[in-house]
Amino acid sequence: MDEYILSLALMGAVGLLVAWLPTLLKPYGVSYAIVFLALGFVLYSLTDALPVPSPLREGTIAVRLSELVVIIALMGTGLKIDSAFGLRRWAVPVRLIFITMILSIASLAFLGHWWAGLPWAGAVLLAAALAPTDPVLAADVQVDAPNKGREDPTRFSLTAEAGLNDGMAFPFVWMAVAIALASQNDTSWLGEWAWYDLAYRTAAGLGIGYVLGRAIAYLFFYLPEHSKWQDVREGLVAIAATLLVYGVTELAHGYGFIAVFVAAVTIRNYELTHRYHTTLHSFSDQVERVLLSIVLVLFGGALATGILDALTMELALIGLVFLFVIRPLAGIVGLIGTRLNWQHKLAISFFGIRGVGSFFYLSFGLSQAMFSQADDLWAAVSFVVMVSVVLHGLSASRVIRKVRMKK
Repeated sequence: MDEYILSLALMGAVGLLVAWLPTLLKPYGVSYAIVFLALGFVLYSLTDALPVPSPLREGTIAVRLSELVVIIALMGTGLKIDSAFGLRRWAVPVRLIFITMILSIASLAFLGHWWAGLPWAGAVLLAAALAPTDPVLAADVQVDAPNKGREDPTRFSLTAEAGLNDGMAFPFVWMAVAIALASQNDTSWLGEWAWYDLAYRTAAGLGIGYVLGRAIAYLFFYLPEHSKWQDVREGLVAIAATLLVYGVTELAHGYGFIAVFVAAVTIRNYELTHRYHTTLHSFSDQVERVLLSIVLVLFGGALATGILDALTMELALIGLVFLFVIRPLAGIVGLIGTRLNWQHKLAISFFGIRGVGSFFYLSFGLSQAMFSQADDLWAAVSFVVMVSVVLHGLSASRVIRKVRMKK
């Protein structure tokens, strides 16, 4: 049987399913991600005619596919946030980045090294891959499409956190790479990491994202209304803007994830209530859902074909401790002093959903340096993502619906 033709047919079927499943499953409070994950597992368990999705063997594909899904999700995430940017309004997601995420990375790295026996480089990479909240799989806990008027504190905080921390985790991936290279070459790494990977790359992502976001917003909104400039209202330009911002930032060696989200928020804030934001977000969201569904089917196939074979009891326990203890406690600590009630604080702390971003960070880190126990790292990350998809996918809609009206 021709693997290529079979794969095309499968992608077509997935594309059709993704158009109906979210609506069909909404009354039951079940995420469609669970269905596609199960579909991939069943398909790869029943037949060997499909190409085996091995991230270790196909590392470049794993990096690029997950990278594409994440940057499209980041653009859509930024475009759907109704709240104008301001330090006071965005104080909660900022706390989740600089307190909760840092505590999560430190705790996970410590447990990975001292409990599971990972080298420091591998332990830091595992922590950096798992710490950020995923912007792709978190749709059930995020705000609705632009200008829907349903932006409660929990949804807003989780949406903004997912957009921000999928870029802010990147310095810690580079830290893991730097530690790995330094251990192999017996060189120092801290100074260069601090000024280049942390300071410069972050600043470049923020700066380029803002400048290009302003320029694109000027092109989208100001020129058509104040000159004879062609008024184009195609959703396709959301993807074009995403690729442009990401590509330019990466060419400047900045963090493209940060730049894409900053650009999206900047574009949205230029004309906050304009209806064109709905068109931009809708197209971006459709592309994201199709790509995500393909990734989930492949992930289900990886689960069926042995990606968890290297999972140890220690790594599995660390994963569960992270989901049920570390992230919730770090979230509560990060929210101390805010005006949110306890229902919102608990919901925000618990729904740190892990997903495609974790796959990207792990595959990217492994492509930059030699890490021992790469099989173990993939098994650990895959286990956490699998549990998160099922756990959060079954509980998110119900819990968010209960706390949405809490003041």
